[in-house]
Amino acid sequence: MPHLTSTDIAGRIEDLYGAPLADLEVHAQDQPPGMLSALLGMHDTLALAERSIDFHRDHLTRLIHPERQIGPHEVSHLLDGTRRLAEAVAIREIQAKSIAAVLQSLARAPAPTPASPTPSPTPSPPAPAAPLAAQSVAHSR
Repeated sequence: MPHLTSTDIAGRIEDLYGAPLADLEVHAQDQPPGMLSALLGMHDTLALAERSIDFHRDHLTRLIHPERQIGPHEVSHLLDGTRRLAEAVAIREIQAKSIAAVLQSLARAPAPTPASPTPSPTPSPPAPAAPLAAQSVAHSR
């Protein structure tokens, strides 16, 4: 599976729901929790992990600058920064794989086709009602 960034994921969510991410976030606030709010939450976590990676990478780069001396005090900062960078990378990888798998399992529902307005000479009797399926508690998109 290719490495996906939060920008790639945002585009896939927008394609799936047919609206810009900002509009989807506003819409999700007014809805009960569902797939959209879950996807948006996963996207936010992924974006936060990416920002954290950038921050800790830049911090480590400053700490190991060639003109800077590394003493015992700096070593603890290097170790802490390295640990935090590794955590952010792990979170990003897990979130990217999880959200990509969820998005891959979803497909945009096709637009309903309009009924043809051609009148029939004799109206057909209504079809018998299909038996009701067990209602699921889970919300759809």
